[in-house]
Amino acid sequence: MAKTLFDKIWEAHRIADLGDGAALIAIDRVLLHERTGGVALQSLENAGYSVLAPERAFATMDHVVDTRPGRTDETVMPTGKDFIIATREAARKAGITVFDIGDPRQGIVHIISPEQGIIQPGSTLVCPDSHTCSQGALGGLAWGIGSSEAEHALATGTLRIQKPGTMRITVSGTLARGVTAKDLALHILEQIGAAGSRGLALEYAGDAITALDIEQRLTLCNMATELGAFTAIIAPDDKTFAYLEGRPFSPQGALWTAARAAVHNAPCGL
Repeated sequence: MAKTLFDKIWEAHRIADLGDGAALIAIDRVLLHERTGGVALQSLENAGYSVLAPERAFATMDHVVDTRPGRTDETVMPTGKDFIIATREAARKAGITVFDIGDPRQGIVHIISPEQGIIQPGSTLVCPDSHTCSQGALGGLAWGIGSSEAEHALATGTLRIQKPGTMRITVSGTLARGVTAKDLALHILEQIGAAGSRGLALEYAGDAITALDIEQRLTLCNMATELGAFTAIIAPDDKTFAYLEGRPFSPQGALWTAARAAVHNAPCGL
């Protein structure tokens, strides 16, 4: 029986079936931001736990930080400074990579992950942000979680997840000149409604999707949140690998060659 891309990644990361459709899933990457990251890390430490794999966790300042040139820890948002300082100190103490204010790599959490090669095809990634699903554009399984779930993922490298259903949207043909990925997303939203993919893992496919560049795919997957989806994903192709090759946190050299071959030749057929 044919399997969806979501099913293949799910099965590759399933550690144990827990009954009633739930499973313990291995988490490859955890992203944090200053709005909830410091809280999660401090709560974890207070409970007597540490981050299991600091090299697979990342934090950035993007939710309460100001957008003005020359910005500092001081923020327009009341108490924003406290969130920034708490996250910075807790992340550094835990050994997590921090994309801090003034760091040229700093940016919106679900944008810097593709830019830095943190998300990879066939991987699992979680973050306390509703638009984490953007990163499915690179062929990974990425979804938003809560702060307490972030603690669990940091401490154990796993999460208990109720397996969602799946939906495939196939877009054939060619988008007309001037029609963008956002236009396509809004058209789909008009057709199936704000709850049209509620709780589902949504896979985009078809000639029109294949023709999109990576930035457009990121936009399309980003807006799966507006459909109520659990996440969205697009199968990786040559554009995906060309975009990710050489990124700072992508596998390098022989490891990159092996990783790409593993995706193409895996028994599950990613």
